[in-house]
Amino acid sequence: MNILQNILLVLIPSLAVFLTSFFSIRFFIKNEQKKQLLELKHNSRSVIAPLRLQAYERMALLLERIDLNRLVIKMNNPELNAMQFQILLTSSIRSEFEHNLSQQIYFSTDLWNLIKTAEETTINIVNQSAAQLSADAPSLELAKLILMRVAESVPTAQAMAALKAEIQEVF
Repeated sequence: MNILQNILLVLIPSLAVFLTSFFSIRFFIKNEQKKQLLELKHNSRSVIAPLRLQAYERMALLLERIDLNRLVIKMNNPELNAMQFQILLTSSIRSEFEHNLSQQIYFSTDLWNLIKTAEETTINIVNQSAAQLSADAPSLELAKLILMRVAESVPTAQAMAALKAEIQEVF
């Protein structure tokens, strides 16, 4: 019995020290992992934030470039007929949009859908306006029809407003 008591007197404090050390080290390691994760998140935000801001800037530029009020004036060439002008406008809009497709990863789904809708609506306005004219009509006639339709509502305006609102939320 005396041996058993001696063993227990040695074993119980040793076990208590072991368990205390084990849980202390485990707690310390978990805290260190949390600190490293927070630091990693902080560092990634400092890298991603400028990229996101640049994406918002590029999208604002896209919306400005496909705004038919500007685009029609910029691209109008009196030597073109309506069909050529239609092709020029739609290809320019599509090219601008496709050039910025990769930026969608930085935006909310709702905002990206508004931007896509703005691009599609802009192309539809050009195509519907061109459908009202003969293919060999002067480009100036197509420009007038487009500008009259855009005077009613600017397809890019809603997307631009949503873009500005999302930037305010994020930054």
